[in-house]
Amino acid sequence: MATKQYRPTSPGTRFKTSASFEELTAKKPHKALTKGKKRISGRKNGGQITIWWRGGGHKRRYRTIDFRRDKHGVPGKVATIEYDPNRSARIALIHYADGDKRYILWPIGLSVGDTVCAGEGSEIKPGNALPLRLIPLGTVIHNIELKIGKGGQMVRSAGTGAQLMAKDEDYAQVRLPSGEVRRVHLNCSASIGQLGNTEHDVVKLGKAGRKRWLGRRPHNRGVTMNPVDHPMGGGEGRSSGGRHPTTPWGVPTKGYKTRNNKRTDGMIVRRRKKR
Repeated sequence: MATKQYRPTSPGTRFKTSASFEELTAKKPHKALTKGKKRISGRKNGGQITIWWRGGGHKRRYRTIDFRRDKHGVPGKVATIEYDPNRSARIALIHYADGDKRYILWPIGLSVGDTVCAGEGSEIKPGNALPLRLIPLGTVIHNIELKIGKGGQMVRSAGTGAQLMAKDEDYAQVRLPSGEVRRVHLNCSASIGQLGNTEHDVVKLGKAGRKRWLGRRPHNRGVTMNPVDHPMGGGEGRSSGGRHPTTPWGVPTKGYKTRNNKRTDGMIVRRRKKR
C-alpha cells in the first residue's frame, strides 16, 4: 500500500503521486453487485445546489456494499480485493457457503482465500463482524453501527480505525479516528480491524484536471466575487470586506458552531475539539 512516484516528464506529473494498487486482485467488479449511479452534482431533489463546486467527473457504477453484515453464522471466503471509485477504502468480494456473494469493506490483514464470518461465535480477526458486547477492550474496529441492525455508519473511509475503550451497563465507549469518544449500544455490531489503503491521505493529485476527474469543480473565494454574490465581495483592489469571514448567506465560518443535534449530545463523552 505504498504510493507510486512519477518521472517529471510534464508539469502534471512533476509532483503527482498515486496509490500503487498492489493489493488489488481484480480489474472488473462483479456485475450482479453493481448498478447505475445517477449524477446529482451537489443538487437536492428540487435542483438547488446544496454542495458547491461539484459536477462532471468520470462515469461510475455503484458497488453495493454489505454494511449490515447480517449473514450470521455463514462462513464466506474472500474471492477478490477490488477498487471502488465511490469510496476511498478498498472492497473485498465474499463468496459465502450458501452461494451468496457480497462486497464488504477490506481491512488490513485480510487476504484472498481467507474466511470471514459474522455474528456471535465469530473469531476476533480482521474482516469478522460481531456485536460490541463480544469484542474485547482495546480492539481496533470499523464499520460501526449507530442503530441496532441498521448497518455500519461510522469509520468507513480509507485507513481509519476506532478503538473500543470501555463498557458500561448497556453502552460501550468508542474512540473515533477524530479523537471523539462516543457511546454506542453494546448490541450494535462492528467489524474487526483497520481499513486498508492507509496512504490515501498523502496522495498528491498533481494537476487540476485530475481533480476534475473526481467531480470537483474550481472553487472561487468570496473576496473575488461581487457584493451581490457574497458579503465579502467588492472593493477596489484586494479587500477582505472589513468583517469576519462568512458564508454567502452571512453565517460566520471560523469558530462558529453549526452543530444542531441535541438528541445525540448525551452520547458524546469527549468531543474532538476542545470547548
